[in-house]
Amino acid sequence: MSVVEIKDKKFVPYITESRINTAVTEIAEKINTELKDKFPLFLVVLNGSFIFAADLLRKVNIPCHLSFIKVASYHGVSSSGSVTELIGLTEDVKGRVVVIVEDIVDTGTTLEKLYHVLEQKEVKELKIATLLLKPEAYQKEMKVDYAGIEIPNDFVVGYGLDYDGLGRNLKEIYVLAK
Repeated sequence: MSVVEIKDKKFVPYITESRINTAVTEIAEKINTELKDKFPLFLVVLNGSFIFAADLLRKVNIPCHLSFIKVASYHGVSSSGSVTELIGLTEDVKGRVVVIVEDIVDTGTTLEKLYHVLEQKEVKELKIATLLLKPEAYQKEMKVDYAGIEIPNDFVVGYGLDYDGLGRNLKEIYVLAK
């Protein structure tokens, strides 16, 4: 891992591919145990979660469904504080166990929006799985059931996470240089 330059910012190595893989495996093992008889629907939040979701679902060995929703709450390197639903949920979730798959949970604004949408659709049980969790930034009451790695409230890119649409394809995770 070496320093990466994206647009006007420099990012330094932060989380290795190996550490990411370990975290994904640990999350999948917990899901396989806790949800083995529940036939969950994995609801993947695009765009950032696509790599994490692909790796996670390859390690989940229980019967499940998969769907996608696209929301946006970031502009540049900071959260806008609001969520705009871009592509809606098309699956029938009434009476289902739903696992929201997020790349990163910081303020919780996106989760809160999704929670209310799913609550209106009468979900039976809601679980949240994220690769990265920023406990210092998290402002909501919803429980994050499966968190791979806790990080400080720093801006990160790679492994699906981006800076203005760039950097998602990096195998490792990088943090904004101070």
